[in-house]
Amino acid sequence: QLFTPLSPWLRSNFSVQALALPIMSALPQFAPLEVSKAVIADSIALGFLKNADGGFEFVGPLSSQIEKFFGLDLVDELTFFSPTGKAGELFEIPVSAPDSQTDRIFLVGVGDQSGSAARAAGAAVGRKVRGKSSTVYSACVLTEVKAHAISVALGAWVWNLKTDKKKEEPTLLVGSKDAQAVKDAAAIAKAICRTRDLIHTPANIKTPAWMGKQAEEFAKGTGLKVEIFAGAALKEFGGLRAVGGSSPKPGPRMIQVSYQPKSKKKSAKALPHVVLVGKGITFDTGGVSLKRPYDTMMAMKSDMAGSAAILGTLTALEELQPNVRVTALMMMAENAISATAQRPSDVIKHYGGTTVEVINTDAEGRLVLADGLAYADAHLDPDYLIDIATLTGAATLGLGRQYAAMYTRDNSLAAQLSKAGDSSGDRVWHMPLVDDYKEALRSDIADLNHTADKGKFSAGSVTAALFLENFTSTRRWVHLDIAGTARSEVDAGENSKGGTGFGVRLLTEWITSLS
Repeated sequence: QLFTPLSPWLRSNFSVQALALPIMSALPQFAPLEVSKAVIADSIALGFLKNADGGFEFVGPLSSQIEKFFGLDLVDELTFFSPTGKAGELFEIPVSAPDSQTDRIFLVGVGDQSGSAARAAGAAVGRKVRGKSSTVYSACVLTEVKAHAISVALGAWVWNLKTDKKKEEPTLLVGSKDAQAVKDAAAIAKAICRTRDLIHTPANIKTPAWMGKQAEEFAKGTGLKVEIFAGAALKEFGGLRAVGGSSPKPGPRMIQVSYQPKSKKKSAKALPHVVLVGKGITFDTGGVSLKRPYDTMMAMKSDMAGSAAILGTLTALEELQPNVRVTALMMMAENAISATAQRPSDVIKHYGGTTVEVINTDAEGRLVLADGLAYADAHLDPDYLIDIATLTGAATLGLGRQYAAMYTRDNSLAAQLSKAGDSSGDRVWHMPLVDDYKEALRSDIADLNHTADKGKFSAGSVTAALFLENFTSTRRWVHLDIAGTARSEVDAGENSKGGTGFGVRLLTEWITSLS
């Protein structure tokens, strides 16, 4: 089960004694490319594409065996639907045979058979069986198997707290000759589903302390190490305390999760060290600078998607075992309103001593990240320093919901992450750090102000990145603004409406490439 039982503290404070949190969605399992394995499933998914002559053909030899077994002409069946061949297009035909429990075959478009097409096909299959207690055998692709298998799981993912019916999960079998690809896909899909589950958990349950408990639960029985900083241990973390000091106890947390490979081929110090810093605002009211209108708060339980993503990434790495050291710093706080809330015009001292004038309490994410970046630079000696956050609406205005904004002065590192994003499906776009905009961060009373002069430059995502850069020293640093990609406003493709788990695939792909 994904979540630990609710603690006595939660039960006494939130009256959720009867609340049963959901278990994780079904994950892909390897199945050989054999008719005998396919026909034990309730449904079989086969991939088709448009050929050079403008007609259609099916992917791989299994389709001809399926035709023989069920007495079908698949191309003739497909033609009835007037298909376009677009990736993710899906048609359903009923079948029956004495020695099979299969009653449906899904004909699924695989487009140009690229990674993105394989993901679209996988999502279509997953969504078709979502919420059903059935078994599906997907043999849609021969290449890009890992991408396809992950997306089958993401399409099938469901999260809710409804009590009126039993939650049903499909069994997902991915037919392939590459067992390792499906095994790796299951590890990554599991991490993304965990990330989504955390994002979707309501804020009355999901406190910073609760997130610490989840990290500890995920680490049980693994090599992951968890250390939780709270109370006096956060004395020097001025940004985290300023943002989280307005919420009810138990208050803010910095959750440090560490991964180190089990292999002893190299000493730990000889391995590249990646430090990930994640924004973890469990709910964001905007603070005293209240969000308006109120309905913009409805999605704010997802403002900790950056921290959820780095926690999910480490759980995937623990299964994949790349030869890289990784430390995640989850900067957890609730940006609430109370008598102890920070105010516009306050001056706070961040970890390391930098003073910052607070202009708008709704720009809280950069305040908690600044402490994490400064702490990482001072104590963890990272070879790579990456922060990830649902930081600015400006990033969404510029790039929509298909690309995250990526900021770094290291073009080589940017190219690596862009390649990992294109390969994994978590795409990023390299944005400029415009030095001319730095003057907007000047303050008359502190070292910096934290929101810049928007009337002068308007580049809110750029100036936020420039602010964070002040806390990274000379490290190889990347800032990922995932405000657009971390949440889907519609129920389509791989994503159910809500948190997407963006960043897990990107970071896992890039980190394993360093191994």
